Amino acid sequence: MFEDTIDFHVMGNGFTWKSENLEEDRKKAVDAWDFAREMMASGKYSMIVLDEFTYLLNYNILDLESVIDTLMNKPSDLHIAITGRGAPKALIDAADLVTEMRVIKHPYQSGIYGQKGVEF
Repeated sequence: MFEDTIDFHVMGNGFTWKSENLEEDRKKAVDAWDFAREMMASGKYSMIVLDEFTYLLNYNILDLESVIDTLMNKPSDLHIAITGRGAPKALIDAADLVTEMRVIKHPYQSGIYGQKGVEF
């Protein structure tokens, strides 16, 4: 439906705290950030979503100062949306908009696990 308007890239290994190879996960995360920076500079996009990105900062996989510097120097017409819990204060301070979501009711509470197309 959105093939002509959305590029979707799944990168990294996900749940790194359960990893059997943290160095490989770290390298994939750094490579994904390098790719994201290339996309930011490409001029092709009006919005880029960095899903669950805060974890890379919280686990010190990426350098927070370097990330903020990149975000502060992005093209002015490019919007960046970052998701994930526990955003570092410096990231919150640099952001134009910060929203905190909290669960009122979630299918997981009834034993329904992540569903393709909804949670992933």
